[in-house]
Amino acid sequence: MDYVKWKLLHRVFSSALQVLATQAMFRAIGIGYSRSLPSAAAFNWVLKDGLGRLSRCIYTASLASAFDTNLKRVRFSTSVIFSLSIGVELLTPVFPQYFLLLASIANIAKQISLACYLVTGSAVHRSFAVADNLGEVSAKAQIQTVCFDNLGLMLAALLNMSFKNNQRLLAALPFVVYPIFAALDLLGIYQGLKHVHLQTLTKDRLEIILNTWIESGYVPLPAEVSKKEGIDIFNTKSKDFWPIRIGILSTKVQIPKLSLMAMKSVNSKDYYFICLETFGGLARNAERNILLCLREGAGTSDVIMGLLQACYIRKALIPNKNQWEKILRASDVSDSGFKEWFRLAEDSKQRAERSVRTVTDQIAAMGWAAKNILLSTREQARYSFIDD
Repeated sequence: MDYVKWKLLHRVFSSALQVLATQAMFRAIGIGYSRSLPSAAAFNWVLKDGLGRLSRCIYTASLASAFDTNLKRVRFSTSVIFSLSIGVELLTPVFPQYFLLLASIANIAKQISLACYLVTGSAVHRSFAVADNLGEVSAKAQIQTVCFDNLGLMLAALLNMSFKNNQRLLAALPFVVYPIFAALDLLGIYQGLKHVHLQTLTKDRLEIILNTWIESGYVPLPAEVSKKEGIDIFNTKSKDFWPIRIGILSTKVQIPKLSLMAMKSVNSKDYYFICLETFGGLARNAERNILLCLREGAGTSDVIMGLLQACYIRKALIPNKNQWEKILRASDVSDSGFKEWFRLAEDSKQRAERSVRTVTDQIAAMGWAAKNILLSTREQARYSFIDD
């Protein structure tokens, strides 16, 4: 019910804004093309729609994996873009000579937002489904959308009727209500997404689960993870101390000797290895990550095991932050530094091996979709093992 309440707020004011924006665009065509043939106005309208649909295809293809791994962030970001696009449409009567440019920009933004809405809709509906009744949930969501949109149409109609005798006020009406309606629209979306508890496992959600297990000894429910995950609009979580990254070593920077030694220690039975990486040189403010490299053929159990070990490593690094930063800043890592790293890696691996089965069983028991872990395109990169 909380989600529906915020969806009502979002759809009503979004629908009202779209009506006002469409009226403004019709007004712009009437002003900017009063001496043109109707076919010219129709051509401009069709052209803007064609550009918008082309951009929608390009956007969807380029962000395919992000719709799964960063669903809430992408959904809210494109909602902001949608609200801004309505603002651009409202400007068309003010600058009728630039109708095609403004309308095309607005339509491209709206098509991008629509693509995200359609792609992520099934995942949102699945989070509310019980006993696999996805069809029923989707049908009810469609009914809610139509009803809420009709309320928005009624609101826009009432506003127009209230000022129909004063054309000057009617023309200024969209600019007065736009910031208010847009703010309420985005508030509804933001609050509604907080009540969407996705059961799919991504790297970020799995990391939250494993950190909770290490610190508190239990696997949290999707609702608890959703609260900790938030929407993270500005991607601030990656700025935490010693963030964990899944991927491969970057070839754009010099590979640290510590990472090279970690690579050399890998054998044919290992399906991942963990090392430390530094971006930005040896400066004190350089970015430092824990890197989990997955091998070709690594499965879900290997990802859970590797990330659990990486979380144990980070827990050990935090109390000795200054020591490890000093080791990484050194131009040449000493033998004692190598020994300390391999001791830490082996100790964390043993701790992970002792608890990984229990963690995996509890993840499934708490309602998580533990069969697969959704990774972004960069996180899906793998290394190949060649046995000499």
